[in-house]
Amino acid sequence: MGGGTEAFPDLGRHCQHPECKQLDFLPFNCNGCRKVFCLEHRSYKSHDCPKSDHKSRKVVVCETCSASIETTGCNEDAEKVVLLKHEKSGECDPRRKKKKPTCAVKRCKEILTFSNTCTCKNCQLKVCLKHRFPADHACKKYHPLQYM
Repeated sequence: MGGGTEAFPDLGRHCQHPECKQLDFLPFNCNGCRKVFCLEHRSYKSHDCPKSDHKSRKVVVCETCSASIETTGCNEDAEKVVLLKHEKSGECDPRRKKKKPTCAVKRCKEILTFSNTCTCKNCQLKVCLKHRFPADHACKKYHPLQYM
């Protein structure tokens, strides 16, 4: 089914959802099933796309060592086999479990993530946003008079 109007036959496309067929002038192409959809039916879920996970990767996290193990294309039984294989491989070490980094300021327990970490330009200390200014984290290389 094409799109457009009598005056502009090549303008827009009809939504390929079976219950919609709305003429949309800014249609979306699904990268899974390669069909065209309107704004309302553009998501995989809203049009029940049969190929919604064609580019997806699946990862399970080992409960013992917190390692991420890719299991793309595996069913539940195969995932269990992959986890058992990992545990027996010698790579699974509970001591290797990574502790999440926290702010370097005393008594601050803020966990540092990608979006809330600042590195001080003076002392190279990694701190949370609350302590990002040199005066807030007792910067050893900070001299307030040099900034005036």
